[in-house]
Amino acid sequence: MANFNTHLNGAFAVSGVMALTVYKAGLIEDSGFLLCVALGTIGGLLPDLDSDNSTPIKLGFNMASFVFAFGLVMHWRNDLSLVALMALWLAGYGFMRYIVFHLFTSITVHRGIIHSVPYMAVLGLGMVSLSYYVLGNTLTASWFFGLFLFGGAMVHLALDELYSVNLMGMKMKRSAGTAMKFYQHKDKWWYLLLYVLIALLVYFAPPVTEFWQQLRDPAPWAQLKVGILPALLEDYLY
Repeated sequence: MANFNTHLNGAFAVSGVMALTVYKAGLIEDSGFLLCVALGTIGGLLPDLDSDNSTPIKLGFNMASFVFAFGLVMHWRNDLSLVALMALWLAGYGFMRYIVFHLFTSITVHRGIIHSVPYMAVLGLGMVSLSYYVLGNTLTASWFFGLFLFGGAMVHLALDELYSVNLMGMKMKRSAGTAMKFYQHKDKWWYLLLYVLIALLVYFAPPVTEFWQQLRDPAPWAQLKVGILPALLEDYLY
């Protein structure tokens, strides 16, 4: 299994190249370019959320705990004293960081349903709808955000599968096939739920046909082709 730095750097590199491509083609704006890289990199860490001691899960729960505690204080700031707000802050943080974290790690198994293609598809499609319906981003940007989140997760799963091959002896390790998976019989009901969620998210997602038509438009790719090489190199080659 690839380590944290490998997943982080791999997802960042792939997301950076792909985001720069669609950005140069004019399909996303400046902020969209940065968000695509960020979401792709985050996606590259998501499958390890089911690992109790992984860096992503620790960082994620630390951030979620701070946000939760901050939200509690902001909600009750006008009703409680300073001391009570301090106590509420500590209680909220402790509840998320220790109680909820313990419950989450207790019910999840590393390389379980979270570490699978359909689970990441649910997160990617969820990001599309969140971006479009809640955050009010454009249809094109929303689909790119979801695709980059999903794509980063696929980089993670692919790296884990590559690391399951012993290249020296050209043998498969025991972990082979446990990363890039679509179904496991022992978790059949969970996978059924995931595929039902995928169907619902696809149904309620913003129109993918319009997004696909934009991708098929030759104009952006023609623009990309013109500026794909530095001028000096183009003069030398052509």
